[in-house]
Amino acid sequence: MNQGPSPREGSLEAPTRHPIDWQSADYGDEGKIVAEMARIFDICHGCRRCVSLCNTFPSLFDLIDEGPTGELDGVPKEKFWGVADQCYLCDLCYMVKCPYVPPHPWNVDFPHLMLRAKAYQFTHGTMKHPVRDRMLSSTDRNGKLATIPVVVQTVNAASRSKGLRALGEKVAGVHRDAWVPEFAPRKFRPNAAKSDAFAVKDGERSPGRVVIFSTCYVNYNEPGIGHDLVKVLRHNEIPWVIVQGEACCGMPKLEQGDLEAVRALKERNIPQLVRYAREGYAIVTPVPSCTLMFKQELPLMFPHDEDVKAVRDAMFDPFEYFVVRRRDGLLKTEFPRSLGKVAYHVPCHSRVQKIGLKTKEALEAVPDTEVTVVERCSGHAGTWGVKKEFHATALKIGRPVFRQIAEAAPDFFTSDCQLAAHHIEEGLATQEGAKPELKHPLTLLRMAYGLPD
Repeated sequence: MNQGPSPREGSLEAPTRHPIDWQSADYGDEGKIVAEMARIFDICHGCRRCVSLCNTFPSLFDLIDEGPTGELDGVPKEKFWGVADQCYLCDLCYMVKCPYVPPHPWNVDFPHLMLRAKAYQFTHGTMKHPVRDRMLSSTDRNGKLATIPVVVQTVNAASRSKGLRALGEKVAGVHRDAWVPEFAPRKFRPNAAKSDAFAVKDGERSPGRVVIFSTCYVNYNEPGIGHDLVKVLRHNEIPWVIVQGEACCGMPKLEQGDLEAVRALKERNIPQLVRYAREGYAIVTPVPSCTLMFKQELPLMFPHDEDVKAVRDAMFDPFEYFVVRRRDGLLKTEFPRSLGKVAYHVPCHSRVQKIGLKTKEALEAVPDTEVTVVERCSGHAGTWGVKKEFHATALKIGRPVFRQIAEAAPDFFTSDCQLAAHHIEEGLATQEGAKPELKHPLTLLRMAYGLPD
């Protein structure tokens, strides 16, 4: 009997994303979550294209291959949740590997299924390390406490103490050898330079003024990245303002499945940002995960919120902004200093923004500069890579990145994600040969312009 055409093998169309229906009753229904995991896991088992991306897929396939039937029906369903624990929502399987994403009729969205599973675990209190995960994902709170003048030296000293790190591993589950960021004694936002009164010059593609969403990391941990962004803006006579009342973008909470916390942070940030968006500012965020949160995740969680859409449309990665500014003929292109050989790691959350290699394009515009691109996950993945149970795996995932950078023998290595860069720095310590110097891409651009530190 003719049953009509069978589903096509793969899709030639661009991926589309369905909104995250996180407020519906079905979203948190355990039975429906497990049934959807079974459906998608079985499709993944028959495909296996994503096996090299991270540890999520090898963990799933090991469960299947070591089971009594060699098929998904041999895997106890209670073990499905362990697969979700391995996923750190990098989104690469969806964006670059899976042939069955929408609009394919099989409708596979593996990362958002894992988010749904994490949200269930968070809501029902079945996370394995709830106190640690809440602590690590509270970046704004941690920064405010740790940068109190008397406290900051103590916190930083503790992060360098082998004895205290060993105790922290035992008590808090943060691996004793994992790189963790120190806190700056002088935060970025209150110490950022005020803009000169430059004329606003809008380009065909680029707004002529910028509002900087500093991010928790730049504000509390490495303010020099923000100061370098400001110096490049000033050099190019682009007026800027700093968002003074910003909260965390919400990505660390999203990665834990704490969607109500994401909503609360959205309610704090969007009213501030939408004013700038509607006034014609480019909103620039110097951390890719924060940029992605406003470009993708919040619009998918709140698909009918016009303010969220306006902020999404005004959001720029720094080098995305600088490249379109240059194409508009409004960016200075005289560079008195070359950068030599640069190894550039493309973070996962930059890749899934679908903006191309804008950082590479900007750095290659510097004379006598050679950029080697490394497009593979570093393994750090926000807070995931510092956790005791995942740190060794994070280093294993990053080995191809460490090796490629070491083989390039660059003068500098860089990544738009400074967390990934420090994780790479940890991995490079295991490689032979001279160790290249870590510099953020904004710092390299500031150096190429010959601007002072």
